[in-house]
Amino acid sequence: MTTPERVLGKDQLLALYRQMVRIRRCEEQLVKLYGAGRIWGACHTYIGEEAVATGVCAHLRPTDVVFSTHRGHGHALAKGVTPRELIAELMGKATGCSGGRGGSMHLFKPEVGLMGTSGIVGSSITLAAGSAYTAKLLRQDRISVAFFGDGAVNNGAFHEGLNMAAVWDLPVLFVCENNLYATEVPFAQVTKNPSIAARAQAYGLPGVAVDGNDVLAVYRAADDAVERARAGGGPALLECKTYRTRAHSEGMRDTGYRTAEEIAAWKTRCPIKRFEAVLLAEQAATAEDFVRIGADLQAEVDDAVRYAQSSPEPDPATVAEHLYSAQ
Repeated sequence: MTTPERVLGKDQLLALYRQMVRIRRCEEQLVKLYGAGRIWGACHTYIGEEAVATGVCAHLRPTDVVFSTHRGHGHALAKGVTPRELIAELMGKATGCSGGRGGSMHLFKPEVGLMGTSGIVGSSITLAAGSAYTAKLLRQDRISVAFFGDGAVNNGAFHEGLNMAAVWDLPVLFVCENNLYATEVPFAQVTKNPSIAARAQAYGLPGVAVDGNDVLAVYRAADDAVERARAGGGPALLECKTYRTRAHSEGMRDTGYRTAEEIAAWKTRCPIKRFEAVLLAEQAATAEDFVRIGADLQAEVDDAVRYAQSSPEPDPATVAEHLYSAQ
């Protein structure tokens, strides 16, 4: 684990920790709700990858925009969607961030800069590039971030998006969450070049590979890329090497395409536990702090579940709303 940056005070370090634990507690609760039949459709959890969304979004302003994937709960929470809005959305309630219309894979809250999660592989890349192009044309002080998985880098959208962003020096950060598998297909079996960061060189932009289970490594790399984009230096590609410790989607198999030993080994690299060790070593927190924070965030999630359960279903009379622009 990287030593904490001296510019980060105790409050900032604990804010990173709280965000990762918030994501983990929400996802664990969603697993339970799915198992109880309270969530319908797909549910792709972010357990094991919390350091990526946390480390990147810590640098973003409310006016910055994020485009995400089918595994977008962590990005939504890190960008400002509340646990109440997230859980209500997955339970199909009118109080959800998408009014109960989107579910797990279609989270949307432009008020905080979450411009949508999507199951279309690679779509976040071209959408973020297009948004960054808009910001540049309108001279807006805003950057765009695209989160995507390793499965997207062999998609045409990856090459088109990076090339366009590089040619026009767009203020966009491309964040690849390389968790080694595209659904159940090992990334190593579908490419001759296992380095995703190295692909940036072909487009003339910086490419950086970091330990995606080290929140401070992600934080530092994102800091450099975001600052560069804001200053007009153009895009960058960040490859975060991480791992999901649950199935691709709830209800799917855990093993068969990967071993139980591999999963167990990655669990020992849990980003939250690793960061706890650093905080203890740096005397930035105590074991009692971790217990207190965990209890506080569990209470926040429990409240979100009660809120979602008591929220109304969407009014059937509104089914035709949002099909066309009102402008």
